[in-house]
Amino acid sequence: MRTARRAWNLLHIDSQQARRLAERAIASATSDQDPAAEGWARIALGYHLLYFGTVAEASRELQRALRCFDRASDRAGQLLASAALSRAMWRAGRVREALDAVLPLREEGVRVLRHEQRGVLLNTIAGCYSALGDSSQAFAHMFEALRDAGPKRGHGFDTVLHCNLSHELLQIGDYDHALQHVDQGLAGCARLKNARLLGILLINRVLCLTELGRASEAMPDVAAVLAMPTDASGRGSIEPAFETMAIAALRAGDMALGGELVERALAGGATPIPDERVERVTAAALLSLRRGDAAGAVRTLRAANTEAARDDVEGLSVRIRAQFFNVLSEAHEAAGDAAAALAALRQAQRPARAQSQLASRARYQAAALQTELLRLQHRLDENDARRRRTERARAELAAINAQLSRKIEEVQSLQEALRQQAVRDALTGLYNRRHLGETLPALVALARREDAPLSLVIIDLDHFKRVNDVHGHAAGDRLLAAFGQLLSQQVRRSDVACRYGGEEFCLLMPRTAADAARRKVQQLLRRWRAMRFELDDDEVLEGLSFSAGVADTLHAPASPDALLKAADDELLAAKREGRNRVIVALRPDSSATAGCRPMRA
Repeated sequence: MRTARRAWNLLHIDSQQARRLAERAIASATSDQDPAAEGWARIALGYHLLYFGTVAEASRELQRALRCFDRASDRAGQLLASAALSRAMWRAGRVREALDAVLPLREEGVRVLRHEQRGVLLNTIAGCYSALGDSSQAFAHMFEALRDAGPKRGHGFDTVLHCNLSHELLQIGDYDHALQHVDQGLAGCARLKNARLLGILLINRVLCLTELGRASEAMPDVAAVLAMPTDASGRGSIEPAFETMAIAALRAGDMALGGELVERALAGGATPIPDERVERVTAAALLSLRRGDAAGAVRTLRAANTEAARDDVEGLSVRIRAQFFNVLSEAHEAAGDAAAALAALRQAQRPARAQSQLASRARYQAAALQTELLRLQHRLDENDARRRRTERARAELAAINAQLSRKIEEVQSLQEALRQQAVRDALTGLYNRRHLGETLPALVALARREDAPLSLVIIDLDHFKRVNDVHGHAAGDRLLAAFGQLLSQQVRRSDVACRYGGEEFCLLMPRTAADAARRKVQQLLRRWRAMRFELDDDEVLEGLSFSAGVADTLHAPASPDALLKAADDELLAAKREGRNRVIVALRPDSSATAGCRPMRA
């Protein structure tokens, strides 16, 4: 297990050592004796193959990891393996399917996973949103991941996130800000042995510089990427980005290198990723244009014109579409067709406007505030050692940390309070009527599906108005709170206790017939009657009672409203008969007295 865990922790720090450790742990672990250790070793290897191998190889290893985690009941491992399999779907072009698979894991993953593990899950979700063009959600999840996977506890994953943030900023056209994250990522890479991550960061810098009209400055990065080995001992065989580097070389005026890179891009065969397909066509057309064959460039671009013109292609970014139509406009202009050039330029403006909208929504709404918080937190982490040199620096650090912690606690406390306010009654601590309205239909549907009864009980505290009138509302509130506490103590975990309104309460009891519910409520009535309350005016309240009506889905199966009405009718009958009793609704096939034996005082 130690070896497997170390393999996971080194996944981004030293990719080759991580693979060696994972393979060593797999060789020494057996599924029967230590399935969790084998699972962690296989998931480390599976992620390594996602980066350096093929989707098929990675998926096979990740499925084995998931089976090991299932045997070990290791929920953290199950969540990470499932997220990795979703990432494999996304890499294979099945982006929507990948998001549908990974998004339901988010809430549980935030609770179960820690630090960079949580960051890995959130980053997978961000990648799916990014591929679907939803930069706002992509930024929100990436910044959240970066907060969990800071430099001290991220095991190199913070560098991955800076790389991904630069990519997302490229998509919305913020090339200067993207360059900042590339530089942060490259600074982090200096401490890592991860050639693939270095290669991607360099390619992102090539993209930034090319889009900023500084393609000649990108040529050293192109040369550095091409010099890196492409087998499993180096950068890996996936994501060569030849088409991206080809466009940079051609924009920089290096025809020979541009032509070579276009050939290498086309030699890669068909790709399921729309961005790569369209960019390859764009690179090939730009090569023809630089060779003076404008008509050939137009013919080449026609092969992808239909796909590039659509707004609904999953995985086709607005940046690639804008780039495509800009080159098409250049080709028509070079061919002397001014009208077609203008039409293509107008088509290029559509994704450019979409980029602008993405930037406005994503950068300023979803990321601005979190960016500042993250910069502060990371500055504290990185400067901690220097600030310890003086007492003044330590005091300043403590103050900033305390302020940040208070803000985080305030936000978390507010979020929890808002969630509780939405479903809890403040006085009794029970669920409120809103929660009842949301829960009852689901429990009725479940009862029908499982062919098991669901009982519903409505309880009304007897003569409660008299208590308020004689002893005041403070005494009434005390009784309500005490009854809520009693109800909470007596119900099962599966039961749902709600304050229905005023002095009325509602109790849902799954897999319980009305007769059994009646006996439970009668026990509750006995305990309530035995309780004694000493009031501030030296008065004593004791011998209190309530009236209750019980119905189950066997009696009123039509709808939740019918079930509520049936219980309410029995409550009214109990009150008419003198209160202090529990009455059960008769079933359609019952005798006149069956199931209707009230408990009397």
